[in-house]
Amino acid sequence: MGDALLIDGKAIAADVRATVAHQVAALKQTHDLNPGLAVVLVGEDPASQIYVRNKGKMTIAAGMNSYEFKLPTDTPQDALLAKVRELNADPAVHGILVQMPLPNHISENDIVNAIDPDKDVDGLHPVNAGRLSLGQDNALVSCTPRGCMILLERSGAEIEGAEAIVVGRSKLVGKPIAQLLLAANATVTMAHSRTRDLAAVCRRADIVVAAVGRPEMIRGDWIKPGATVIDVGINRIEDPAGGKAKIRGDVAFDEALKVARAITPVPGGVGPMTIACLLLNTVTAACQQRGIAVPSV
Repeated sequence: MGDALLIDGKAIAADVRATVAHQVAALKQTHDLNPGLAVVLVGEDPASQIYVRNKGKMTIAAGMNSYEFKLPTDTPQDALLAKVRELNADPAVHGILVQMPLPNHISENDIVNAIDPDKDVDGLHPVNAGRLSLGQDNALVSCTPRGCMILLERSGAEIEGAEAIVVGRSKLVGKPIAQLLLAANATVTMAHSRTRDLAAVCRRADIVVAAVGRPEMIRGDWIKPGATVIDVGINRIEDPAGGKAKIRGDVAFDEALKVARAITPVPGGVGPMTIACLLLNTVTAACQQRGIAVPSV
C-alpha cells in the first residue's frame, strides 16, 4: 500500500478551538455563563512557563476568562493547598489546572486530590478516574486521551469492534485512553515495555496508541497493514555533533508510514490537541456545574 494518511493534529485542534469559541459565545448569550479557567504555576520551569502562557492565550481567544497564578519555587505545600481551596470556592472559576511538574517538596498527589473533581479539567482526580472507569457521563477526561479519541474519529477509524492496543500504562494517557476505547466498543489490550513478544501483540491491532515514552520503539513491521496509529510520544533526541535536537515519537514514523492506513506525525499530531481539549473540558465543567446540557464537539 502507499503512504498512510497523515492525521493533521494542528488543523483538527484549530477546528476544535473554533467550536469551543462558538460554544462559549452561545453560553454567554443564552445562559449568561462565561467559563473560567484558572492555571497555577509553581516555580520557573521554562517549558511549563511557555505552556501556561499558551494556555492563557488560547483561553482568551476562545472568549473564556483566564486566571493565572504564578507562585515562587519555594511556595510551601500548605500555601498551594490554600490557593486550590480558594479556587474551588470561586464561582467564576469552572476549571482548575495546577501545572506539573511541581517542585520536589510538594506532593503532586496531595494537590490533585485537593482539587474539586467537578473543576478538575486535567482529569487526574481519583473521582474522575473512577467515573471514567464506571462509564459515567460526568467524568472529566485527561486532555491528551480525549484528543486522541477525536483524532481517531476525525481520521475515519472504525473504532467499534476494532482490536486496539495501548502501549503504555500511565495515569495521564495509557489508562484513560484504554477506558475511552472500551467505551467506544473496541476490544482493548493494555501493553507496556515488559509485555512478552510486544511486536506480535501489536501486529494484531487495528488501532495502535503508542504512549510508552521510548523513541521509535514501535517499528514498522509491528504495525498491521491498514491500522490507524496514534503516536503520543514526544522524545527529544540530542545531536551528538552538537546540532539542533530532534523530536521523535514512540513509533518509527518512516517505517510505519508505508504500512498504516493513517498515522499522526510527531510533532504536529497529538500535541496540539492537548490545549484544545483543555478548553473543551473547561466548557464541559462549566455546563455540568450549572446543570446545562454539554454541547457536542
